[in-house]
Amino acid sequence: MTSSPVLLITGTSSGIGLATAIAAARRGFRVIATMRDLAKAGRLRTAALDAGVELDIQRLDVTDEEAVAAELDRIRGAYGRLDALLNNAGAGHVGTVEQESLDEVRAVMEVNFFGVVSVTRAALPLLRESRGRIVTVSSVGGVVGQPFNEAYCAAKFAVEGFLESLTPVAAGLGVKVTIVEPGAVGTEFVANVGLEETPAAFGTPYEDALRAYLARTAAAFDPAAAQTPESVADVIVDVLAAENPPARIQTSENARRFAAIKLSDLDGAHVQAVTRRWVAPAEA
Repeated sequence: MTSSPVLLITGTSSGIGLATAIAAARRGFRVIATMRDLAKAGRLRTAALDAGVELDIQRLDVTDEEAVAAELDRIRGAYGRLDALLNNAGAGHVGTVEQESLDEVRAVMEVNFFGVVSVTRAALPLLRESRGRIVTVSSVGGVVGQPFNEAYCAAKFAVEGFLESLTPVAAGLGVKVTIVEPGAVGTEFVANVGLEETPAAFGTPYEDALRAYLARTAAAFDPAAAQTPESVADVIVDVLAAENPPARIQTSENARRFAAIKLSDLDGAHVQAVTRRWVAPAEA
């Protein structure tokens, strides 16, 4: 048992999840840091040691419903409470529907959407008891559909719809819900989605558009342009600690400007004008 607020975070082996686990522990949370593969826990353990904080590091595959239920049971037994959940686990994916299988699309939905639903569902009994909160890392890709991100954006749109719908229901039971929308963040995203490999769409009618998109994406995720995981983590921890957190928050001014184009674009023309430029081949 603990008097510190207990926080469960998914997807903490790197990036935003790792940075938030450390930042939240520094702010006094008792952090349960989970990841699908504990063989990747070395960086988190080193970061915790360097920061002088203690973490409860556990294996959790958010697509395994039995494992999710078992971890929430363990939390109840070990801590007697859960004050906050941060849904962070997810995976990027680049592709277009003609060039990928339905199994690939379903796999993207399984991790990025159904994983959020599964952990949220399992955590709600404890969060109702503590009158706690649910914070979920979405993306500006959950607001604006982006070329060659059909499956990924569909999953993030689903997350946004799920949580926007849940928010007033959960609030009636004392549970606060916040959606966090980062833009480009300087993590391992590019490597993890395989942009450095030869995409399947090369050698197809999609090649020119894809090359233009990849060039734009590489520039956006360049460390000099992208937001750092640590600055995203600071936003998340502020939300976790806030007495009245917002229902939705962007993590940078760039993310706010990008999301705003959708919110004022009733017929979709502005969004299409912006994203079409992303896939226009460069002039010779």
